[in-house]
Amino acid sequence: MSAADKTDQRPGRLADFIDGAWQSLPVVIASAPFGVLFGMIAVQNGLSIGEATLMSATLFAGASQLVGLEMFGQKIAPWLIVLSIFAVNFRHVLYSAAIGRRLRPWTRIQRIVGFFFLTDAQYAYSEKRAVIGRLTFSWYMGYALFLYVFWVAESALGAAFGNLIPNPYVLGIDFMLPIYFLGMVMDFRKRPLWLPVVGASAVASVVGYYLVGPPWHVSLGGAVGILLAAILTPGTRRGGAR
Repeated sequence: MSAADKTDQRPGRLADFIDGAWQSLPVVIASAPFGVLFGMIAVQNGLSIGEATLMSATLFAGASQLVGLEMFGQKIAPWLIVLSIFAVNFRHVLYSAAIGRRLRPWTRIQRIVGFFFLTDAQYAYSEKRAVIGRLTFSWYMGYALFLYVFWVAESALGAAFGNLIPNPYVLGIDFMLPIYFLGMVMDFRKRPLWLPVVGASAVASVVGYYLVGPPWHVSLGGAVGILLAAILTPGTRRGGAR
């Protein structure tokens, strides 16, 4: 690659990075109460401000961090904690499998870095970006780093000043992120089979919540939706006929 070529690509990469950061702004705002809530609960469960911040920086796992906090203080077998967190995060196996085919043009190091930052919002918007052929590493990292830095900062703020909020559950600030996730699901409503797949996932998740309990209802809902999508996909049916 010539110097001229590199020069031509620099503005594009920077523009992609800034565009990714800009598009992550709604998620940063929606996840702020959730990050603060995590930091506050972490301190209430015996973690220091530094430990809570480090946990967010190294795991970057949202709901799984809260599940871990709730279980660490109880007399629960370590394998059960690991299994529960796996149940919450099982969807990331599916995300990785789905988005992996979009990342083939990237280098191995870029893919490894990309998978570390793969969150729910990152997957959803990366998938939309890939559909129009504009999923670049620069855009991906702009989105991911902006979200990551603020998540860690919000956790630290919650750990340091969370005691100023007596009961965040009463205020309902922890409900902003689920509402945002619902909005992301609606973004895919024009895709084929969206309604039956989402409906089946929702029903299975609710049934799983009452019969099995959290966090298994998350994986159960996802598994049922995937199974139905595989059954109803025209290509699958043709393959089965052969």
